[in-house]
Amino acid sequence: MRTAPTTPFDLGRSVPVPNVQELAAIISATEGNGAGEVPDRYVRPEAEADPVASPADGDELPVIDISKLIDSEFLEEQELAKLGFACREWGFFQIINHGVSDETINKMKKDIMEFFKLPLKEKEAIKQLPGGIQGYGQLFVQSEEQKLDWADLLVLSTHPFASRDIKFWPANPTTFRDTLDKYSAELRKLTGCLVRLMAKDLGIKNPELLGNLLSEHLQSVRINYYPPCKHASKVLGLSPHSDGTGLTVLLQANDVNGLQIKKDDRWFSVKARPGAFIVNIGDHIEIMSNGRYKSIEHRVVINTDKERLSIATFHSPPFEVVLRPFPELIEAEEERYRAITVGDFMKAYMTDRLDGKRLLESLKLKK
Repeated sequence: MRTAPTTPFDLGRSVPVPNVQELAAIISATEGNGAGEVPDRYVRPEAEADPVASPADGDELPVIDISKLIDSEFLEEQELAKLGFACREWGFFQIINHGVSDETINKMKKDIMEFFKLPLKEKEAIKQLPGGIQGYGQLFVQSEEQKLDWADLLVLSTHPFASRDIKFWPANPTTFRDTLDKYSAELRKLTGCLVRLMAKDLGIKNPELLGNLLSEHLQSVRINYYPPCKHASKVLGLSPHSDGTGLTVLLQANDVNGLQIKKDDRWFSVKARPGAFIVNIGDHIEIMSNGRYKSIEHRVVINTDKERLSIATFHSPPFEVVLRPFPELIEAEEERYRAITVGDFMKAYMTDRLDGKRLLESLKLKK
């Protein structure tokens, strides 16, 4: 009898692909003799063709000070309104004074960097197995002809505890497992706080319900390594997509930027603030808010000279939950999305290639 899935990764599959860190090193070493070309499967014409907003355009990702929302005797309505604006108009924002300790953050960054410095043979000791996607490798590769992202990933389930497959958790660095355990626990607490604040902004009668749905159930991490590429304008580190989860919390592990979000039909480059997390609304929250909050397309571009590392932590309701708007949000307006269980949504999302907001768009009800 097939075991019931305990994590979104149990629902997915991905075709094995070459290691990009090793490929980048080979290309860099052969650059001078004319052999250092990017393989065709990684060449992405849209990387150069799509319009990109310049810093001079004046847009800046909203920054939310969490201490103003949880440490004061009275919740600061102005900061809550700012959070609501960020969720409605941007779908992305940065948070500061978030309560996650510098020690926890710095240990996580250090262990990520140390892991990707290991020899390829040692990293591949925890590589993904056929039919599964936890471990070291890639995601969302569904065919041998598909265009590929310029990245290597370490994909792990962190909560609930029973969903953890420890054989894929690196034993080197020796501190990695303990660090990730503490880091993921702190992010569950932070996510619960954030989502309860969002529920207050939306006017949901029971903010605790939404908070618990996203902080006490499915949590996973995708640890990203984006090698440098002398032909950076030809490749993409991560294909354009919205996150098929509830809420994502991203930590940039070094000082190299590369995240871009789509706003007003142009790509906007995000400059990560030191000590901040970058938070984005996932497809699940867009449905549950009846479209008031928006999940936003985003992608990653590559640096010509420097590697980029990050860790994205995803939070979702349990599989059996039916995704639909909260009742109080559709008292005065029509429901905008077809109801679907988290499990069915995840299965559709994890077994396809990344392609903008295609899945979410297919669930919109026609007016």
